[in-house]
Amino acid sequence: MAYQQQQHQGYAQQGYGAPPPQVPDQNFLWGVFQRVDKDRSGHISADELQQALSNGTWSPFNPETVRLMIGMFDRQHNGTINFQEFGSLWKYITDWQNTFRSYDRDNSGFIDKNELKTALNSFGYRFSDFFYDMLVRKFDRRGRGDIAFDDFIQCCVVIQTLTSAFRQYDTRMAGQITISYEQFLTMVFSVKS
Repeated sequence: MAYQQQQHQGYAQQGYGAPPPQVPDQNFLWGVFQRVDKDRSGHISADELQQALSNGTWSPFNPETVRLMIGMFDRQHNGTINFQEFGSLWKYITDWQNTFRSYDRDNSGFIDKNELKTALNSFGYRFSDFFYDMLVRKFDRRGRGDIAFDDFIQCCVVIQTLTSAFRQYDTRMAGQITISYEQFLTMVFSVKS
């Protein structure tokens, strides 16, 4: 997770924010939490989190990705995260950052179609080239044929969530399902993306 005011020179030159300690202590996390919690409410909103995150491109973190992550860690379902939930979110983003870096083979700060294909194949997904083209078009907010860190998170989470929803109907693990139109809509609309 890159906190904008804590840029590490070597990583900043590569387009990444400063890497957090592998196992950040509670005092470190509390300090970060307090800097992000601008209104001192004891909770972090999606707006506060978006302002604090950097995707390595000096552009704001995708608001949809921020909303998705808040929703994943907001156990009280109030649209914010507390300090404990923030610690879980910090680890989650750090893990994604490490994953992103490992597949960004050219260290461009973006994942292109081939890098995305390699990443998703390693996660166990096998899609056609047409589908990878579609994913890049869907998650490339800049329109340059590649995906930034925050959009990569959103892409992977949406695929995983849709896959889980699909598997609920694919009880025979055949890779095909027959569902009604309303079941399909329920499956798609229940996915937070």
